[in-house]
Amino acid sequence: MSDTAGEAALSDLDRAVINAFQGGFPVVERPFEPAAAALREREIDVTADELVERVRDLDEAGTLSRFGALVNAEEIGGTATLVAMHAPEERFEEVAEAVNAHREVAHNYEREHPHLNMWFVVSVADEDRVEEVLAEIEAETGQETYNLPKQEEFRVEAKFLVDGPIADGDVDRSDLGPDVTPEERKTLTPAERDLVVEIQGGLPITATPYADVADAIGQDTEWVVETIKRFEREGKVRRVGVVPNHYALGYTENGMTVWDVPDDRLATVGPAVASLPFVTHCYHRPRHEGVWPYNFFAMTHGRSEAESDRRIERVRETMEAHWDVDDGDWDTLFSTRILKKTGIRLDERAAANTE
Repeated sequence: MSDTAGEAALSDLDRAVINAFQGGFPVVERPFEPAAAALREREIDVTADELVERVRDLDEAGTLSRFGALVNAEEIGGTATLVAMHAPEERFEEVAEAVNAHREVAHNYEREHPHLNMWFVVSVADEDRVEEVLAEIEAETGQETYNLPKQEEFRVEAKFLVDGPIADGDVDRSDLGPDVTPEERKTLTPAERDLVVEIQGGLPITATPYADVADAIGQDTEWVVETIKRFEREGKVRRVGVVPNHYALGYTENGMTVWDVPDDRLATVGPAVASLPFVTHCYHRPRHEGVWPYNFFAMTHGRSEAESDRRIERVRETMEAHWDVDDGDWDTLFSTRILKKTGIRLDERAAANTE
């Protein structure tokens, strides 16, 4: 596979960092030391200080979206839902402006579909607020909204690998960290809320990121390390590592494949599709009779149209092992424009779930 323009400027060390540390970064007081050691074991000659500098440079260049803990908003409090709607071509910008004006709308994409061409995420601290926001949008735009809340999650693991060292991306040093016991408690303490708010946008890119967070929120470094590791075990943090800007790496073909899977096959189809390494998100969502016949979503990304097509075909082949797929049973909606992307408002959701 040929390099994209975004990849061409990357050194071998850059490529090794991007591939190695999209998950499984150490949660210890000085994490870059064992991380650099893991790279040296793979014959990538780098010191801890050099690794800090390289991650910082990649972040400042926009190759990374951030470095740190990927917080699972669903486990922190509140809720989020995916919503589709039709925006008439002649009023598209007007409708987009009305939708985006709602602070609860975190992401909004224009997607290729003959009817449902606008797709956005509503994130709220109180789940009752979802219907209120959708009612407001419908009143302002005169367009019906179609709520597609997640019924079941099969996979959320957006990893974007590049050509070069550690191409399999299988470095995982999440075993490094304190031995902690998960808690059953669903609510947050005030200190945990402060931690979530502090790390939601990433960790400081220094030799001692956890100590820096501890200083910022007035806690001990040991408590921060233990709490982040416990959050990993509890599912409040999906993983710790580098988060690439997939557009900067050339993953521009963003295809949301949707499928009308027989309901009695979802339990087997879901894990099968989720096992494909290039599927980044995989969910069961509701149908809307007469408008939206699909109940299964699988997101794929490719660095070229040809690569994207191959990956979608792999999804279809996986589906066909479990049920007879007709051409009318699925579709692919490619994103054509990002209309809004502000991120989930974790501060409000965490605050509402603090005891």
